[in-house]
Amino acid sequence: MLDNLLDTPYALEDTSPELDERIQNLDFREDTVLDDVAPELTAIYDLQGAGQVAPSVLAASGFSTVAALFNALPEGETSLAGAEARTSGVVTALDTNGFYLQDPEGDGNIATSDAIFVFTGAAPAVAVGDAIEVAGTLSEYFPGGTASRNLPTTQIGDVTEITVTSSGNALPEAVIIGASGRVLPTENIEDDAFIAFNPTTSGADFSESLEGMQVTLEDAVAVAGTNGFGEVYAVANQGAGATGLSERGTLNISPDDFNPERVQIDPDSGVLDLDVGGISTGDKLGDVTGVLGYGFGNYEIVPTEDFTGNVVSGGLTPETSDLKGGCATMTFASYNVLNLDPNDMDGDTDVLDFRFMAVAEQIVDALNAPDVIALQEVQDNSGATDDGTTSASTTLELLSRWIDVADDGALNGSLTYEWIDNPFIGDNTSGGEPGGNIRTAYLYRSDRVDLVEDSLRTIDGQGEGHAFEETRAPLVADFAFKGETVTVVNNHFSSKGGSAPIIGTEQPFEARQEDPTVNGGVDARHAQAAAVAGFVAGELGADADANLVVLGDFNEFEFVSPLTGLEAAGLTNLTNTLPEDERYTYAFDGNSQAIDHILVSDNLKGGARYDAVHVNSEFATDAFRASDHDPVLAALRFGEAEQLVFV
Repeated sequence: MLDNLLDTPYALEDTSPELDERIQNLDFREDTVLDDVAPELTAIYDLQGAGQVAPSVLAASGFSTVAALFNALPEGETSLAGAEARTSGVVTALDTNGFYLQDPEGDGNIATSDAIFVFTGAAPAVAVGDAIEVAGTLSEYFPGGTASRNLPTTQIGDVTEITVTSSGNALPEAVIIGASGRVLPTENIEDDAFIAFNPTTSGADFSESLEGMQVTLEDAVAVAGTNGFGEVYAVANQGAGATGLSERGTLNISPDDFNPERVQIDPDSGVLDLDVGGISTGDKLGDVTGVLGYGFGNYEIVPTEDFTGNVVSGGLTPETSDLKGGCATMTFASYNVLNLDPNDMDGDTDVLDFRFMAVAEQIVDALNAPDVIALQEVQDNSGATDDGTTSASTTLELLSRWIDVADDGALNGSLTYEWIDNPFIGDNTSGGEPGGNIRTAYLYRSDRVDLVEDSLRTIDGQGEGHAFEETRAPLVADFAFKGETVTVVNNHFSSKGGSAPIIGTEQPFEARQEDPTVNGGVDARHAQAAAVAGFVAGELGADADANLVVLGDFNEFEFVSPLTGLEAAGLTNLTNTLPEDERYTYAFDGNSQAIDHILVSDNLKGGARYDAVHVNSEFATDAFRASDHDPVLAALRFGEAEQLVFV
């Protein structure tokens, strides 16, 4: 092995100090056996093989198939090692802990990647354009460890030798992802759970076949705003051929389609320091070129060229609903206000960032001042300061005052909302930020509706073994309007924490939404829905014509059992009155989706109108955005009305 360091195209007396720095002999592991036989030079595409796991790693694992390996991954590991390997290629990009290496010719086989990441553990002493030979251990690296269920990426680590053979070489031509190159599958992420490798029909396999390679996402358009991690999701060719595109340009999920055509653009400051903040849905990005990587549930392009100068705004603006209350029409909104609290010393600054004002303006201008507003994620008066405070009186009073100001610019009582705190909240019994005590609560217009005295109640409980243990207790209230009584149930079901990555080892993802190992917390949400359904059944059993509105942040899609179970109890989910691609209130990993809903009893569904009002979820995340959820709004008519029509 040591002899190989002398096997260079340079005479030692001719090498400069700079070149010497780029002929590396990294420390050997203590268990390395030195001999005169170096690993045979193997092309990168042969090391990668046609599959999610490199052939030598699969062989070392003792499993004969990738599917078998993924079903029995060892716990607590970050990587699985294969054989010692030696390969060559051209350096295409540098990172702070390694570099990307690509075979300049490739093998012409779309199933095998021509590139690989070389992990050096520190800044590498090579340059983009260097042709090199490298020796080390081939492995599959799992971001977050094997327990994360992330897919692995092939890399060479424990590097024993890097030899620069020439410099200033042209980089391999980037593979076009788009209509003039290779087209991503649009519906199938991985339908056979990795039994076969199908890079033309499986989104996961398509991306694996390009792992580490130079790629260009052709004529990209953003399908979501820049998220809190500085990432943007986009599709090629301005969305031509993409399935699930909404009218406003988001990429919406459906029961059988979680959108493998979306591509995460994830700038890495170690590769290229690039700021993609401020991008919104519909913004045109032009061609985006970089290396194809994978991180935490998504294949991603790590840009190597600055595309930000080509970004053109799509001109998207927040919506304003046309639904309004009237003489015989009562309006209901549900709005998750994202841990809203008045304490700017608890780690966030909702007051200083004008979030109270932003929420208030949306309530007045975008929602047309609904009669009843069901709020979720209202924090107590001290926010995330864990001091025993449980009341949210200051939070709710401040929001109601900002609504008054938003109406006409003055605090003068021109628009008066009364507030209802949740009296069933204990200290640190509701999940969320410790000390924050998030809860469900209400605002209501006292000039149009009345709260029925002594009508506040909850469902089940938060104690051990109860449906709402360590999550938010529902808040039930009766409101009187035009001689009618309406019972409203405000919900915030358990989160999806613990879900498997969308593009991860647990597949097929879309078909396993009833599996709590894939759709985290669905079993808890099912129990919570059953408790609410029991309450609904009791109300309808006592009065078949009862006016019931069940709404909130259910943390679940309209086609999964917690919601379909509520429908089976005698409710109609108004989300389903919208066209399928327009059903969304939230964006996650580039997918728009509906997790906030309003359901009504039969007595209210006739003539009901419904709107998901897109004021937040499509836009870039920043400290001033009102929330990460869009509010939903229903207008319900009392008296005779035309039958509700489903789309």
